[in-house]
Amino acid sequence: MPRGDKSSYTAKQKRQASHIEDSYRKRGLSEGKAEERAWRTVNKQTGGGKKKSSTSRKKSGRKTTGRKRGGSRRSTRSTARTSGRRSRPSRSRSRR
Repeated sequence: MPRGDKSSYTAKQKRQASHIEDSYRKRGLSEGKAEERAWRTVNKQTGGGKKKSSTSRKKSGRKTTGRKRGGSRRSTRSTARTSGRRSRPSRSRSRR
């Protein structure tokens, strides 16, 4: 799909972009700038083109574990603290 192709947008998204573009034109923006801003606004509001593509149906619904995805086996909680902080016992509030 070439850059700028609007075929992956739904009819509702195209309609929204048209209305937004009209309002930008009324504010005095050029036609090109109004169209560009309108599509940016639609993308921000809806997250981009929403039509299903043939590749999106091929994905399986299974989740893979961290090891299969190459993730770390360690807990991130212990690595967030320095080694000196891990070895110290916790302080109690009341001191004698």
